[in-house]
Amino acid sequence: MSLMLASITGPEEAEIAVRQGADIVDLKDVRAGFGTVPREVVRATVAAVARQRPVSAVVGEPAAAPERVAAIASALAEAGAAYIKIGLSPDRQRGDLIRALAPLARNVKLIGVMFADDRADNSLIPVMEESGFAGVMLDTARKTGERLLDHWDITELGLFVDAAHNHGLMAGLAGSLEAPDIPRLLPLGPDVLGFRRALCLDHDRNARIDPAAVAAVRALIPADTLKSHHVGGTVPKVDYRVLAARGYSLEPHKEDAATDRIFVRDFDLAVRVGAYSRERAKPQNVRFNIEARIYRGDRTPEDMRDVFSYDLITDAIRMVAAQEHIALIETLAERIAALILSYARVASVTVRVEKLDIGPGAVGVEIVRERRAEVAKVHQLFPAAGGAPRAAT
Repeated sequence: MSLMLASITGPEEAEIAVRQGADIVDLKDVRAGFGTVPREVVRATVAAVARQRPVSAVVGEPAAAPERVAAIASALAEAGAAYIKIGLSPDRQRGDLIRALAPLARNVKLIGVMFADDRADNSLIPVMEESGFAGVMLDTARKTGERLLDHWDITELGLFVDAAHNHGLMAGLAGSLEAPDIPRLLPLGPDVLGFRRALCLDHDRNARIDPAAVAAVRALIPADTLKSHHVGGTVPKVDYRVLAARGYSLEPHKEDAATDRIFVRDFDLAVRVGAYSRERAKPQNVRFNIEARIYRGDRTPEDMRDVFSYDLITDAIRMVAAQEHIALIETLAERIAALILSYARVASVTVRVEKLDIGPGAVGVEIVRERRAEVAKVHQLFPAAGGAPRAAT
């Protein structure tokens, strides 16, 4: 499961974040976007949280020489920071900086931070592995209100997370994330989701963090009781409504259980599909209409914990379409249905797929697939064996 990282400015905000259940508190100068705080602030923050949570700190020195970056990182680590986040600006030789920090990485947990709106490059991930970094994070450089998902789609983010894990690194996602983004990102399996704006009064990242806002975000991320980040502190209770919304069954569904229907209509996407050689030359326009029957919750929906997000359906379409060329639209429909049914809250799904470029009209297929009461796993229809399908690597 994923950990919640709260970006904070100092001891006072750190105490609020810890009380509301944040797993990691992350120090930065928010006025500078991705700015470094003085070591005295790190030391005071570590004392304030009494080591109940790990403290991370940012080194946001885009023009500094590697020796200067290493010196700042060392000072912040000596002040008690458990993780040091290194900003990797494309205006410098990022590979050279990563390699120059390899000696420091033997003693300090370094996290390389790339920026989705400023030439993030997955080819740097193996360089971080070789240099002994502990993890890599994707953020946004320009704090203008645009979210991470405004710059990279769900498939690209899945590839980023998979690439990090394939190289033995922690993977983190941040960048003006909002509450509706959380159920979309959790299935990708990031180790950390980072927040600032969503935690603040009136969603103003320069305002102080608001306990109620922190609690609302915390409630959307199931607590990970298996990881040891809560040493000396109280582990937040698991919110089982969140698990249900993500697709985990709390108990076997009865055949007569009440359901609701959610739908996605006229979702058009360029897809590599078709059995003819001419159809392999380029993607063609395909239209998707999907309706899913969802097991109803036991209360009136009030927030994101109580709903099954339709974004999970559109994300499923994008992830399946991105995997490989698919010869038959029947196969395309089956894979999408199987992925949606991998969420145990889905009782059945109707998938209609139409090719739009064939002629004066559209041609396609419609399938209906239901969850059998005794079966709660995805059919093996995907290139990778086992488990729910992910974006291709």
